[in-house]
Amino acid sequence: MDAPARPWPPPPPVGAYAEERELFRLLQNMLEELLIHKPDDPIQYMINHLKQNNDDAPRICVLGPPASGKTTVKIPNALWANLIQERLSNVDCIKQGWILEGFPENQEQAWMLQSSGIIPRHVVVLYAPDTVLIERNSGKRLDPFTEEVYHTTFNWPSDLLVQQRLVEPEDLSEQEISKKLLEYHRNFPGVFQIYQKILKSINADQPSVDVLSQVLTYVQTRHRSAAPFTPRILFCGPPGSGKSLQAALIAQKYGVVNICCGQLLKEAVADKTKLGELVKPYIDSGYPVPDNLVMKILAERLNALDCVTNGWVLYGFPRDVEQGEQLQKSHIIPNRVFFFNLPYESIMERLSQRRIDPVTGERYHTTFRPAPTPEIQVRLRQHPRDKEENIEKQLETYYRNVKELEDFYEGAFYVNADQDPHVVFECIESCIIKPLPCKKLKSL
Repeated sequence: MDAPARPWPPPPPVGAYAEERELFRLLQNMLEELLIHKPDDPIQYMINHLKQNNDDAPRICVLGPPASGKTTVKIPNALWANLIQERLSNVDCIKQGWILEGFPENQEQAWMLQSSGIIPRHVVVLYAPDTVLIERNSGKRLDPFTEEVYHTTFNWPSDLLVQQRLVEPEDLSEQEISKKLLEYHRNFPGVFQIYQKILKSINADQPSVDVLSQVLTYVQTRHRSAAPFTPRILFCGPPGSGKSLQAALIAQKYGVVNICCGQLLKEAVADKTKLGELVKPYIDSGYPVPDNLVMKILAERLNALDCVTNGWVLYGFPRDVEQGEQLQKSHIIPNRVFFFNLPYESIMERLSQRRIDPVTGERYHTTFRPAPTPEIQVRLRQHPRDKEENIEKQLETYYRNVKELEDFYEGAFYVNADQDPHVVFECIESCIIKPLPCKKLKSL
C-alpha cells in the first residue's frame, strides 16, 4: 500500500472527552469491584454498578489511639468482620458512603477488611502525645442511662440532672490507658503499611474545629490517578503578572508546548501564511485582530501533533467570555485554568520601569535589573505600551472582562503573583499534578 501523500491529521479530541467524563476512573473502579467480588455474571454486575452511581461516595476510616478524639466502637473479634460487612452492604452505605471509626486496630483486621471487599478511599489517623491522651482520658465521664460520654473540660453537660448521674468509666485508670496506648503503638505500623498511600495523620492536640477542618479538607480530595493526562493549561491575568515567565518554566519542566497568542500571530505574519497575510494589516496599524482570525490560527496550532501529544500552556487568549466560548466551541478545553492576581501598584512598578536597549535588544528594569554601565543606561528607551497611561488602559480592559471570564472557568485556580517567581511556580505545579475536585458536568 502506498504511503499517504501527507501526514494523517491528529485524532479528534477524544482525550478531552475521556478526561471530562472521567472514563478511565470509571473503568478502573469497575475493574477493581470485579476483581474483589468475582461475580458469576460480570456484565450484569457492571450494569448494576453503573446504576448505583456511587463511585464518589465517601469511604473513610478514622483511626487513632485511645482518647485521640475519635468515637470507638467495641465489637467482639469473632463477630466484627461479618457485622461490618453486613452493615456496609446496606443501601444507605452504598449510596451515601460510610465512616468506620476505630477499625481496623491491627494488620490482621485490615487484611480481613480488604478480603471482604471493604476498601476505604481515605484513612485518617489522629495522633497526640501520650501525656495529653492520658490527661484527656482522666476527664471522661459516662452517663449510665444514655451511655453518652462527656468530659469535665471539653464537653460538660448543661443539664444538672445529667451532671449528677455521671460516673467514671471502669477502664479509666492511668495504668489501663497506658496499656492500651502500648498496644496501639505496637499494632499501628502494620496498619500504616497497608494504608500508607491513602493515609493522612492529623494532630489531635488542637481545637476540635481545626481538627475537623483538616479532616474534611483531606477526605474531600482525590488521590492521584493513573489515568493518562495531557496538560492543557491556560494562564489568565493582568499585564505584568508573570504569565510568560511561568509558561516558560512549565514548558521547560514538563515538555508542553508554550504558546503566546500574540507571538503566534506575529509568527503567522512573519511566515507569510494565508492567515498571516490577513492578520498583517491589523498588526501593522495597531488594531485588535478579529476573533475569527485569531481562532483559526490558534485552533490550527493547538491541534498540531506536538500539542495533542505533549500538551500545551496558553496565555494571551481568551481575554473575555466571548472568546472563551469560542475556544470551547472549537473543542479547545483547558483542563487547568489559572488566574494570576497582582495589586495595581505592583503592576505599575513592574511595567512602567521596563526599558529596552535599542542596540542589543536587551531588556532592563530600573529597579529589578538596572543597566550594568552608564553607557547602556543613557541609550535605554521605554516602549510606548509601558507608559503609565497605556498600562491603565490595558488594566481597565482586563478588569472589565475578568469577572465574567472567572465565572466561565468556575473550576479555576487563583494564584498570588505578587511573590517570588519560584514560589508562584511551585503553587502552579502543585495544582497541575493533583486531581481536580469532583464536579457535575456542564452541558457544552
